[in-house]
Formats: sequence, structure tokens, C-alpha cells
Amino acid sequence: MNYISTRSTGLSKCCSFLDVLLGGLAKDGGLYMPAQYPRVSDTELSHWRTLSYADLAFEVIRKFCDDIPTNDLLELTRRTYRADVYSNIRDASRAQHITPFKTLGIEGGAPLSLLELSNGPTLAFKDIAMQLLGNLFEYALAACHHQQLNILGATSGDTGSAAEYAMRGKRGIRVFMLSPYRKMSAFQTAQMFCLQDPNIFNIAVEGVFDDCQDIIKAVSNDHEFREQYKIGTVNSINWARINAQVVYYFRGYFDATCRNDQRVSFTVPSGNFGNVCAGHIARMMGLPIEKLVVATNENNVLDEFFRTGRYRARSATEIYHTSSPSMDISKASNFERFIFDLIGRDPIRISQLFCDVETNGGFDLAMSGDFTRVREFGFVSSHSTHADRIETIRDIHRRYKIIIDTHTADGVKAAREYLEPGVPMIVLETAQAIKFSDAIREALDLDPLYSKDFGKLEALPQRFTLLPADAKHIKNFIRMQIER
Repeated sequence: MNYISTRSTGLSKCCSFLDVLLGGLAKDGGLYMPAQYPRVSDTELSHWRTLSYADLAFEVIRKFCDDIPTNDLLELTRRTYRADVYSNIRDASRAQHITPFKTLGIEGGAPLSLLELSNGPTLAFKDIAMQLLGNLFEYALAACHHQQLNILGATSGDTGSAAEYAMRGKRGIRVFMLSPYRKMSAFQTAQMFCLQDPNIFNIAVEGVFDDCQDIIKAVSNDHEFREQYKIGTVNSINWARINAQVVYYFRGYFDATCRNDQRVSFTVPSGNFGNVCAGHIARMMGLPIEKLVVATNENNVLDEFFRTGRYRARSATEIYHTSSPSMDISKASNFERFIFDLIGRDPIRISQLFCDVETNGGFDLAMSGDFTRVREFGFVSSHSTHADRIETIRDIHRRYKIIIDTHTADGVKAAREYLEPGVPMIVLETAQAIKFSDAIREALDLDPLYSKDFGKLEALPQRFTLLPADAKHIKNFIRMQIER
């Protein structure tokens, strides 16, 4: 399996799985993609139905990874996907499923279900991939004889804590995590800032998430700095993150069906496009997906594109601070991967289109024949308001006695717009409701239940550094921590 950059021409610049794992962003500014997608046979699908989550992850990931020995990769997935790691669950008896599947009911002639992805250490779907990424990084550093990896990441809410909890205690790894100052929920902030581990550095940026993400790209494109200080990434620009997320689309499909000729649809709350991009890849591998519903909030950049063909990034002053803050994103970093496939994998056009994003604020494919392929790829979209989220949380609780978080509510609202009789609709759960208790109190007039010691988080001392939204300041901070 070889990997290419979305912006590179020719096959001379192919890389292996371990190369892209440690490299993050390609040197030309593009994102790594498989040179071709592996296909899954009907026989394989039938066999995969019988597997545990850890063994399913091994089978899916090894199709993209041939430079980690088979036994080592299997050991890594089995070490990662254990019931005790994913134990923060509504029904403790189902922890061994890792991503339990729950059918809510029949609506519009279709089963409406949740794929519970938020049972890991930080109560968000990011844990599913990030726990594996932590183990992969540690393995790769030893295998490639690297002494140190300094991870630089950005978060709008859940990536940061998931990365930090996955990297705690990992040999040779430091984490520098950027987040928009005072733009996350109190619980999300406390999860990150309460960590006192010496290898964890939280940087609160005076700006919005897009500023954080722009800084990541600016640092990654400073090749001298990146090489000297061994900078890697955990954001979903890192291919391994996307790869690990592909797995639960197969798991959800198997839970919703009993035969390989059945089709299902998935609804995915989406800000940075990484989670739904994994669904696109699963579909390209041959998984029978009917629709991929992209659910957004008031920051409806992606919804606007899928409806009109116009991709228009918002300025910092145009970005709404919403009750589903993990989706308060204007520039979806993984969108480039999808557009790469949409326009026939043309690296020259990709470079121009995303140059247009930086210089002109976006691009328009409405008049292009490429845009018609959006429906061929199964994509549709919707967006929600705060009032929609509150009403959806109330309705799901009233009908099914389940409390969902605000992002998952965005997903349920969008899913209901695209139900088809006889086609199961699976909503990917984003996080647990306790991470957004203010919205839950508004919707239901009650506090979501806390498990274990999560209720004490917001009272713990917090440790972070406040810096301007400027790559130079961030690089100086990183340099000082590494060299001291």
C-alpha cells in the first residue's frame, strides 16, 4: 500500500503507512491518501461479521498498512480495543462491544439507530481512533529508531482531550495542543486543562478554531522547524486517524444488517469532515452505504457546499459560537481529501482550488460536471439551529428515554430529513451528554448523570498557556519547552 499527497504529481513521492503516520501533513501542503482504495469482497464481509471489534480493526487497517508485521498490528488493535478502556457506557454489560449499537425505533418506515462511539476515556468519538494512534506512535518511534515525537494538534472541543489522554505516559512523546480560548464547554476545557502531566502542554489561542488550524498548517509547512523539532500531528489530517475511523462504519453496518446485499445510511455530525470522510472511504472500499448525511450547525459551510456546489470559508467574525462547539469550524481540513476524489484525483486542480480558499475565501464547483458526482458518492446534508438541538434532545428523551448530546442532536435532526422506508439510518454518536450540561439543563431541566469521577473535573486546578493567534509565538513556545 502506497500513499500519495493530494497535491503531488507522479508516483515518485509515494510513502508507506509508517511514513504518513509520523509525517502528518505532506511536505507540499497536501494530505496523504492511499494511491488506490482496497476493495472488500463479499466473502470478507461475511467473515468480518463474526469478529470482535479489535479483530475487525486489524482486518480493516491491515488493508492500508503493510509495513507493520501482522502479529504486531494484531497485538496493537487488541491492546487498544478492550472493554476496560471503553467502559464509560450506558449499559456496562455491553462494554465488550466497544461501539454498542442501539435501535431507537422505526421512523418513516426506517429503523433509526445510534452507534455509540463515546464510551472511551474522554467520552467522545475521538477516543476510538486516538487510543489506537497513541499505541501506533509509540510502536513507530521504537520501530523507526526515533528518540522523540512532538505532537502539535488543534481542537474545537474533543480532539484535544482524546489526544492528551491517549498520549499520557507514552515514551518519547510530547503533546502541544491548541484550543480557542473560552470557545469550548466548561467540561471540555476542564478535561484538557486539568492535566498536570509534564509531557502535556495546553495552549489557549486568542481566536477561533480556524486560527488554531491555520497555525498547525503554518508550522507543518515550515519544513526546517518541523524536521528540527520532530513535529507530528494528531488532527484528522493524520491519515491513521481516518483509517481507524473507517472501522466503525463496518461495525455499524454489520449490527444493522444480516445480509451483505442490504444497504444502510449513516448520518455524521461534521465540522472538520474527518469522521464522514472515513465513511466515504468505507463506501469506496465496497461497503453498501446508501447515503452519507453530513449534519452541521449554524456554521453551515459544508451544508452550503453539498446543496449548491459553493465552498465558502467564513471569516473569524462570521463563525458562530454555538451549543455544539466541536462543529464551530469554517475550514474543514479533511474536505480536501473528498474533493480530491470528487475531481478525479487531479493534484494540480486541488492545489489551485485550495489556494483559492486561502486567497479568495473559497471556490465554486456548481457549474462543474464534477459536482454532479456528489450524489454518486451518496452525500447529502443539513444544518441545525440551537432551537433544533434543544427540541431534538427533548423529543429523543420523551420517545426513547435516552439523553443525547448537542452534536448528536444535530445528527438526529438531519437523519430524519433523509429517512427512506426499509433503509436503516445510523446516527454516529459524537459525545456523551455530560460534556454539554448547560444545553441538557435547558432542554430537560435536569443534570445528565456523571459516571466515575467526571463530576469533579471542573473543580480541579487548570494549567494552560494563553498565546496570540500567531504561528511565530507558538513556535517560540514549542522551542522553549523542548530545549529547556
